[in-house]
Amino acid sequence: MRGPLIEDPAVGAPRGVARHNLSMLKIRRDRDIYSTDGGWFHARWHFSFDKYRDPENDGFGAMRVFNDDRLIPGAVWPLHPHRDVEGLTYVVDGLFGHQDNVGGPFGPLPAGSVQRMTLGSGALHSELNASKTRPMRFIQIWILPSQASLPPGVEQRIFTTADRTNRLLKVIGPEGGDVVKVHQDASVLVSRLEPGVEVGHQIGHGRGVYAYVIDGTMAIDGHDLSTGDAVKVTDQEALTLRATAASELILVDVPMRFEPVGLWAGRV
Repeated sequence: MRGPLIEDPAVGAPRGVARHNLSMLKIRRDRDIYSTDGGWFHARWHFSFDKYRDPENDGFGAMRVFNDDRLIPGAVWPLHPHRDVEGLTYVVDGLFGHQDNVGGPFGPLPAGSVQRMTLGSGALHSELNASKTRPMRFIQIWILPSQASLPPGVEQRIFTTADRTNRLLKVIGPEGGDVVKVHQDASVLVSRLEPGVEVGHQIGHGRGVYAYVIDGTMAIDGHDLSTGDAVKVTDQEALTLRATAASELILVDVPMRFEPVGLWAGRV
């Protein structure tokens, strides 16, 4: 089997290589990901979101949004509406608080925790820093659901540092049970790797992976990445991740071909 086609903004895409029947690993460097600062918040938006529009990054398969957000102590993102979205949160640092109009639990959720809010038929929600003294960082992901107008609801779970150390830990998936359930054939995995530790991830047919280095340095399929870098991976069977320093990462595995429903029908 021929090796992957690598796209890295630092070196450019290779020329004269047919793109059909090739796996694709596209590196996104930290400096190339959109950054915005509102004073009380700082955010990195990986895909088109709010006022930011990037035709080359309007989403990735069933994933529509991937935001790395930071809130100052006590900051509150005001209640706002969404629908036909599975809003997934991974707490990186600090204490995450949650409010909504459907009776979901406030928390607070410590680092390592995950939450899913099904906004389905429509709901209001708010993210906030539950600490008055410490900043808070969280990653928010939107997954487009497999059904329209699902009943709104919240599920959340706390995972420890030990749970994810030196392994890829699935924290969100369609099966529910030991993981938070998402209403789509999608999964979120997280890991804390010590230097020299290597983990692998199998990628099913027709699926893609978005992997993001939260902190540290690592080699993904032999290509060096550091804090803030990400990769899009499609059309290959597996992915290898090896820490070259203590590292934290998050990986989202999604179907690349799916039928948009509800609000998103005909838009993706």
